[in-house]
Amino acid sequence: MSLMPDNLPHPLLAPVIDLARRAGEAILPFWRSDVAVTAKADDSPVTAADLAAHKVLVEGLRALATDIHVLSEEDADISASERATWERWWLVDPLDGTKEFIAGSEEFTVNVALVENGRVVFGVVVIPTSGRCYFGGAGLGAWRSEAGQPAEAIAVRQQGPAGQGFTVVASRRHSSAQQQRLLAGLAEEVGELQLANIGSSLKFCLLAEGAADCYPRLAPTSQWDTAAAQGVLEGAGGVVLQLDGQPFSYPPRESLLNPFFLALPAEAPWRTKLLELAQG
Repeated sequence: MSLMPDNLPHPLLAPVIDLARRAGEAILPFWRSDVAVTAKADDSPVTAADLAAHKVLVEGLRALATDIHVLSEEDADISASERATWERWWLVDPLDGTKEFIAGSEEFTVNVALVENGRVVFGVVVIPTSGRCYFGGAGLGAWRSEAGQPAEAIAVRQQGPAGQGFTVVASRRHSSAQQQRLLAGLAEEVGELQLANIGSSLKFCLLAEGAADCYPRLAPTSQWDTAAAQGVLEGAGGVVLQLDGQPFSYPPRESLLNPFFLALPAEAPWRTKLLELAQG
């Protein structure tokens, strides 16, 4: 019996899922093994596990489709003028959540997104320690698969019934005064907030599987941090918006840092209020 849905809606999705799983397998021997940590130019940490996964993904993606460029966190020194000539590219984070990985947490992921003209076509997010995989894209649907189990379709939830609680996904490591003000205003609109703290791209995945309601990010991220899980969320009926309400995209800017964003169910009844708070 196939563990993947019949007739996956994009021909590259199944091989990319397999490749992301292989990258996760390349990471695991380094996990909780006192792996050496070095600092990159921006002071972010990198380990042999990051580089091992990067090698698996880059070699595999180039073999899979020679005409699609690759932009990986571990090989991102590519000029904006060159990237501006790309129509399709892979946006890759070989090990998202390196700080969680170094700390011995299970909250790190392998992220691969296919981007076309700045918009995410689909994304794949794999949790190496459990084998869980999330995948999907706008107009394609979204799924979650456990190791050795058939994939299940997932979807965002709309605001739940009274008393269920409203869950906001927040980062353990990153917040800001602006975000705290937004959360205070949101609480006035929807009631007391429950905060869910989780590492890496799994923040988006909580929304995609209906386990949380909103993920505001008013602190820095890079393009490879968000694209794959954005694809999953959009496939599950969610949206990722800039603070001005425009769809979140990946144009070939000089900087690979993202603007701030809001992730939420597309039909959320509090969407307009959230944007007002973000812009205020």
